[in-house]
Amino acid sequence: MRKEVWFGLTIMAMVVLAAFILLPSPSQMTNGHLGLLMLALVVVAIMLGFPTAFTLMGMGMVFAWIAYRSQNPDLAVQQTLDLMVQRTYSVMSNDVLISIPLFVFMGYLIERANLIEKLFKSLHLATSRIPGSLAVATIITCAIFATATGIVGAVVTLMGLLALPAMLRAGYSVQLSAGAITAGGCLGILIPPSVMLIVYGATAGVSVVKLYAGAFFPGLMLAGLYIGYVIILAKLKPHMAPPMSEEDRRVPLPEFAEIVSTSVSNRALPGLIGAIKGKRNAAVPMKTLLNHLLIALLPAIIVVLVMGGVYLNVTAPIQQEVAGEVVAMGGSTFDAPAEEGDGGLAEPESEDGLQPPPTGGEAPAALGAVAEAPAAASEPAATEPVVAAAAEAATAQERLPAPMTFWIGLASCVVALAIFYAIFSFARLEIFKMLLGSFFPLAIMILAVLGTIVFGLATPTEAAAMGSMGGLLLAGAYRRLNMTVMRESVFLTAKTSAMVCWLFVGSSIFSAAFALLGGQELINTWVLGMELTPVQFMILAQVVIFLLGWPLEWTEIIVIFMPIFIPLLPHFNIDPLFFGLLVALNLQTAFLSPPVAMAAFYLKGVSPPHVTLNQIFAGMLPFMGIQVFAIFLLYQFPAIGMWLPQVLYK
Repeated sequence: MRKEVWFGLTIMAMVVLAAFILLPSPSQMTNGHLGLLMLALVVVAIMLGFPTAFTLMGMGMVFAWIAYRSQNPDLAVQQTLDLMVQRTYSVMSNDVLISIPLFVFMGYLIERANLIEKLFKSLHLATSRIPGSLAVATIITCAIFATATGIVGAVVTLMGLLALPAMLRAGYSVQLSAGAITAGGCLGILIPPSVMLIVYGATAGVSVVKLYAGAFFPGLMLAGLYIGYVIILAKLKPHMAPPMSEEDRRVPLPEFAEIVSTSVSNRALPGLIGAIKGKRNAAVPMKTLLNHLLIALLPAIIVVLVMGGVYLNVTAPIQQEVAGEVVAMGGSTFDAPAEEGDGGLAEPESEDGLQPPPTGGEAPAALGAVAEAPAAASEPAATEPVVAAAAEAATAQERLPAPMTFWIGLASCVVALAIFYAIFSFARLEIFKMLLGSFFPLAIMILAVLGTIVFGLATPTEAAAMGSMGGLLLAGAYRRLNMTVMRESVFLTAKTSAMVCWLFVGSSIFSAAFALLGGQELINTWVLGMELTPVQFMILAQVVIFLLGWPLEWTEIIVIFMPIFIPLLPHFNIDPLFFGLLVALNLQTAFLSPPVAMAAFYLKGVSPPHVTLNQIFAGMLPFMGIQVFAIFLLYQFPAIGMWLPQVLYK
């Protein structure tokens, strides 16, 4: 720890030295310079270990009082207290933040239910023939579990207890093992439903729904890059990730599978169908055969349902609107909209329109004439549109021919199913059953939560409530739901939610004091005076965020520095949504960059004694390089993050 302490003290000394060099003398210091001084002092105080939320709150109160005192000393205290109350109330009334405790509760429930062990084992067996299978299974498990929980510390700690000993026993290098666990555990920061995206959305005023839709593919891209790196490294350097032995790959078969595989066929589908026929199923109960046949046919059933839905969608008849005038009650028709210039409220024409009210005894005759005329005119006007509409409706009911792309996709699915069932042995059937019991319930719950948010079926708060209910049902289904689990989950949820809410209160007061002192205006003037291009500004912002990830966590970066960057985005024509996706990718480094790489300390706390902190840091460096490459890809190809929000929310 000695090197890390010296490194931290060096950074603090550099911050203080930079503040003294760049700021003018006290006699020439303006309120804007006091704002910059406040920013430097907050960074130093947080690095010294003071609580972030209360440090922001305290600094904000002191410097807000200084700002108010420079204007009106008599009202400075009252205005400072009013500012505290207003900012606290604005945080309490923010609807976006309601989803945070619900998502956190869902995560703690799934963590306490200990579903990760079965998930890791089944994924390990499913990926056994892939180079570096243990590390690949670790990253996939971390991604799924981090998505379900969003709690980096919990995922890294649990995977450190479960996957690290297994990888070390299999001969994996310490660096690769540590890097796979820490990098995979940090994916929960980016992949929805992410608490960090909610915090950014509330801070920057960006729709959380659009952020979730935008972060989906970048998160998958980053996880795919991790897996690709592990596979390539295991292929080039087998000594760092030795392949699994045949003994480790062997899956124990139940008794019925042994009988059917030896007497009928080793492949699951032909074996089960053949065992049902004739007298060869005498030693195996029919119920067992039918149940496993249904499980084996599940992939084919899912493909049929999905392709059937796609077929109904692409061949749906085009609904044509009946062209023509809208017939009013009584047979009169609405005229076309008035021309431009008459305001749309022109008087009706006296010949065909409504007449002025008659006077005296002429009323009955006039009313009778008006009643007879529409009746006579309504008969042809009513019959002709009905006949035309019926003809068009009959034509519209005919389905369209399916496009060639559908048939190509269907043929591809048939070929894939044929290959799948050709290699689908009873051993793979057992692995598939393990995945059904561990991977698919969790994946379905995550996709249901994300799908309802992304497709607009529910708000993030409503989806978080349903996710919490799903976590309760999953814990109950695995028989892990008891009072101890509930008590710990509720306590940890309250603790985390209180931290986030106090952090928002402190950052709100701090931002208000910073704006009152004119610090934001000073920074805006300085940045705009540099005459940067949008590309240069984006590079500058991402480099600053990357460097801030060394001493600070993502919470401090979001609540302190995002309010500084966000007002500058309109000048450079940068979409806050796209900027948020780049920041989310960049903030992965906050958990992977020393000396405050929290993921490394989580893993060190549960790793064997011979695993050193320097080895963990060395293992994280290649994955940090992959993160930088992912940021470059997202910047060069913005459609990776912006395509889905643009398609769904035009």
